[in-house]
Amino acid sequence: MATSDSEFVAVAALSDIEREKQTVVSVSGQPIALFYHDEEVFAVDNRCPHMGFPLTRGTVEDGILTCHWHHARFELEEGDTFDLFAGDVQTFPTEIREDTVYLDPDPESELEPAVRWRNRLADGLEENISLVMAKSVIHLDGAGDGYRTPLETALTFGTRYRAQGWGRGLTTLGCMATLSDHVGDRDRRRAMFMGVREVADDAAGEPPRFQRYAFENRDLSKSRLKSWFRETCEVRDTDGAERCLLTAIETLEPAAVAEIVFAAATDHRYLDSGHTVDFINTAFETAMELGWEEHAQSALASTVPLITDATRSEELSSWRQPVDIAALCAGANDELDSLVAAGTNQEWTRPADFIERLLSDDPSAIIDALTDAIRAGATTTQLADAVTRAATRRVLWFATNNEFRDWNTVHHTFTYANAVHRATMKTSTPELYRACFDAAMSVYLDRFLNSPRAPVPEPGDSDRDPDAIRTELLETLDEQGGVNRAAALVGEHFDAAGDPSALKHTLGRGLLREDANFHTLQNVTAAFERFEVLEDRSAQRRALMACARYMAAHFPTRRSAEQTFSIATRLYDGERLHEVE
Repeated sequence: MATSDSEFVAVAALSDIEREKQTVVSVSGQPIALFYHDEEVFAVDNRCPHMGFPLTRGTVEDGILTCHWHHARFELEEGDTFDLFAGDVQTFPTEIREDTVYLDPDPESELEPAVRWRNRLADGLEENISLVMAKSVIHLDGAGDGYRTPLETALTFGTRYRAQGWGRGLTTLGCMATLSDHVGDRDRRRAMFMGVREVADDAAGEPPRFQRYAFENRDLSKSRLKSWFRETCEVRDTDGAERCLLTAIETLEPAAVAEIVFAAATDHRYLDSGHTVDFINTAFETAMELGWEEHAQSALASTVPLITDATRSEELSSWRQPVDIAALCAGANDELDSLVAAGTNQEWTRPADFIERLLSDDPSAIIDALTDAIRAGATTTQLADAVTRAATRRVLWFATNNEFRDWNTVHHTFTYANAVHRATMKTSTPELYRACFDAAMSVYLDRFLNSPRAPVPEPGDSDRDPDAIRTELLETLDEQGGVNRAAALVGEHFDAAGDPSALKHTLGRGLLREDANFHTLQNVTAAFERFEVLEDRSAQRRALMACARYMAAHFPTRRSAEQTFSIATRLYDGERLHEVE
């Protein structure tokens, strides 16, 4: 019962409730269900917290209220649920005064809304319940938490409850946090919902991960920890490598930790088709976004198996036959010290034909172009940028007469090169030159997927309304087979001097309404990241055209996640999903 100073209002005659056993009343527009049970009157929100079905259509037995739509059960007095998919129902204190039932329509809550919905998000992650996660993300954003609380909660869950460590789920989460800066308000909610549900799905049914601990010795130098980390990774000693890394995180600055990790991640060629470096880069960026001190250990320690357990491309025949490109990379790596020394105090400007040289059919000539650039003073950032430009064109020029799965081949090269470029912003270690060689050789291996090159519209003029172009772009993504049309529309949007931010909003909308696969989420995020660092309009145009082609090749999908998100949004907005109450 409520305290005596609560604001109670009269809602019904006791005799009516005793006779009818249950009814619904409206207080300030809110439907509240009244139940007469065990000679007491109980009041609860008439909308089932699961999907809003009227609880007065349910039944009460032995103190349990059951909703008949999905059979969610609630303890009648306090509203606690028996079924985590539903959540607790709001209850209202009641009093009987003579023959009248009074209730408190605005009872104090023990939990702040943000705390309550953070707890519900944890439930959704643990049970892998999409609707619970969607509701939680929407309510947390509505409470002013934006994406930080979902991001932090899902990161903590994903690094703790997946024995294999960092995977596609956590990478998707990081990608969606990045994407949130480039899409509209409601799509930010969609992005974070997509991120947390992928974490839950990736961890579902997996055993937990037990994090190791740092060495007691805090006086270990960077060079020693770097050497130990690389040696333990080399022999696939995951536990030893993790202890080295945790010690580095506790004792060194982030740039030094990045040097250690990316050095080990490039000791072998193009690990796991580029996923290793890309995933590690995302782990770094997620930890930095949330706070290095609080999250670096859990995020980065979970990436160690990505290095120790990875497939090394020099072990693959494609990197050995008919041309031993792994050996070409190894030879270039052996020259790095002298190349870097020769380039000291020099400033390199990318030659006009440099990207075309990287796209040539001669792997030795490609290696020569890269080594000449380093000798002339090219930084790791400059070289990684150039290779990523070449990788972007492989996606842009992808010929649709190839097998559908070959889209993933050019995609992997692009996202790897982009991750290398972003890694160079975290550490200037010369080992990242090796990643540039690897990315360039992957660009070389992808050359047949551009035979013939897909047609790409040249820049021109357009007097069309950019709004109309964006509308047509979404319509094109709504149908199969619009690969070239999607790219043409993006190009026309540039020609019409449309706002690039509005174009990214549209591409984000097209992505987030779909049940997009992991690679598509990666691809769009990487394209947006590229757009932000590119200064020339032609390169920005190519980045988004390539992105649009990739999206159009993979859309539309069934959009089941969008249905879930729509239900959660309608419930949040107070809409009814059923007949009038």
